[in-house]
Amino acid sequence: MLRSKDLLGIRDLTPEEIKLIIDTASGFKDVLKRDIKKVPALRGKTVVNLFFEPSTRTRTSFELAAKRLSTDVINFSVPASSVVKGETLKDTALTIEALGADFVVVRHSSAGVPHFLSRILRASVINAGDGANEHPTQALLDLFTIRAHKKRIKGLIVVIIGDIAHSRVARSNIYALTKMGAKVRLVAPSTLIPLEVERLGVEVYNSVEDGIRGADVVMTLRLQLERQVKGFLPSPEEYFNLYGLTTERLRLAKKDAIVMHPGPMNRGVEIETEVADGPQSVILEQVTNGLAIRMAVLYLLSRRRRTR
Repeated sequence: MLRSKDLLGIRDLTPEEIKLIIDTASGFKDVLKRDIKKVPALRGKTVVNLFFEPSTRTRTSFELAAKRLSTDVINFSVPASSVVKGETLKDTALTIEALGADFVVVRHSSAGVPHFLSRILRASVINAGDGANEHPTQALLDLFTIRAHKKRIKGLIVVIIGDIAHSRVARSNIYALTKMGAKVRLVAPSTLIPLEVERLGVEVYNSVEDGIRGADVVMTLRLQLERQVKGFLPSPEEYFNLYGLTTERLRLAKKDAIVMHPGPMNRGVEIETEVADGPQSVILEQVTNGLAIRMAVLYLLSRRRRTR
């Protein structure tokens, strides 16, 4: 059982809780293979998607996950809400809860917003991405995908290439992978590597060729241009020449290495089309696994709430 009513970050989870979520997701993935992809596990509950940033995969995934569990779903539209009239985040959240929300899935450009909401709401708060801080369900679906292909996580060499400094996906994956015993390598230009990141138990490389050699898993990240200021990179074209994942560079990894990307992809910037669509790519499988992981998170948080 999960210890908290909320899922705010991987940093808060124990390895046992991570394993519980992944194991539970395995059962829900079987549900998704049925002709009728629905179970009454959370019938009568209400999930509110409170997204202050654009999202396709995560918001749609949470919406489908909730519906597969038979909940009611409300997608909160910021441009059509009282936020544009000056209503505070606190008042917006309390209003949503007063309308009967059992779960609030929040994405916000400011780090710490889910933590703030968790302190003022009785509803379960799920972090769907807060600034450059964390994106816990993305890391959980990534671990789920890795385990499905490699049958283990402990001892694997996982390489994360890209904008480490601005990526909440990278941060959550570092926490998750190191907790579960993987060896994590970060590859990026020095301008996109956080200071003293080695303290998190990772290795840092400025060369793709050196970092990718012998890898079991290669994960590329989108350049977070909306969170960067000028001067981090000469140009996207130069970035691809130095750090893009190409067929030639992938040959340096193990023959059975898998290729991952959290999306959305910038083809020809972070990754070559032939690699993104190639036989080692599990990128679309990550999307499917995200649905199972989010079903598992909602289900386990609901059980936690019932036993309080």
